[in-house]
Amino acid sequence: MSLYEHIPHPHIARRAKQGPVKVADQAATHTAYARFNSWLGLKVTTGVGSMTCAYLFTALALVSLPAAIHSHDLIVIVSWIAQTLIQLVLLSVILFGQGLQSQAADARSAATYSDAEAILATATQVQEHLAAQDAHLLTQDKKLGTLVDQIGAIISHLTEPRGQA
Repeated sequence: MSLYEHIPHPHIARRAKQGPVKVADQAATHTAYARFNSWLGLKVTTGVGSMTCAYLFTALALVSLPAAIHSHDLIVIVSWIAQTLIQLVLLSVILFGQGLQSQAADARSAATYSDAEAILATATQVQEHLAAQDAHLLTQDKKLGTLVDQIGAIISHLTEPRGQA
């Protein structure tokens, strides 16, 4: 018997089955259409969000650079920089950076999950240790109760009036 009964929180069992949350887990899966959209969006984002694609977009943007410069029109040149180079190239670079950030988020999530599992295991061991201490304390309490009763009996015996015969 223990002085305390540990009742694990229901979330612990759910988390053990679920595992750490990953970015890919956030994709919609409730219908075939949603699954397709998630799959296609991820493929396009992964493809466009690569440095290879950024280099290809840079090459594509540079094709129209001579025409923009040859126009000698400041608005055309600024427009080429803003609309062609920056938007086209930075799109891939930003998506690539976001991909790295999501990988880091997944790694942090897995590390946090592992830390939580370790803490839970330690807390479970503490609960087992406390249960063992409870059992030992109850045994000691029974022994102490017996000793107190014995000492009480001895004191009663010693304090009884003697020899009234």
